[in-house]
Amino acid sequence: MTPSDTLDLRSTIRTIPDYPKPGIQFRDITTLLGNARAFRRAVDELVQPWAGSKIDKVAGIEARGFIIGGAIAHQVSAGFVPIRKKGKLPHDTVRIAYSLEYGIDEMEMHKDGVSKGERVILVDDLIATGGTAEGAVKLLQQRGAEVLAAVFIIDLPDLGGAAKIRKLGVPVRTLVQFEGH
Repeated sequence: MTPSDTLDLRSTIRTIPDYPKPGIQFRDITTLLGNARAFRRAVDELVQPWAGSKIDKVAGIEARGFIIGGAIAHQVSAGFVPIRKKGKLPHDTVRIAYSLEYGIDEMEMHKDGVSKGERVILVDDLIATGGTAEGAVKLLQQRGAEVLAAVFIIDLPDLGGAAKIRKLGVPVRTLVQFEGH
């Protein structure tokens, strides 16, 4: 057993109570990212089921998904595609509306971010209600990408987001679960 086998990823995630509003337990991965062993292990474990598979692109959801997704793209020798909030990308974009807890927002990616038939893994730090990830999966699929999986460091299973993504026919991989929201 190597030292990284005994590393508890959950212990490297800081919880901030009542942020951004009372009753919310914010799961802060900056402490995981700052721990070299934990960051490396999270990246390795997120892509492990697809080791040796052909992955053309990794799509990361703004903003923490950029950090993790960039590391994963490097690990699997794939390109990286940012999925951002409306109005943040400089070239021709495609857009989709998605549900938030209290309303609707829009996200975009460049039209040339993925091509028909490309094999893509979607990445973000956390899945909660799944509205953002669901929108990102649909956006990628509208462009003709094959979404191999959606991967997240943290799952909040009480909020049902992972189940929502699985209903779209996309496998979900998470590393740590926290109860509540």
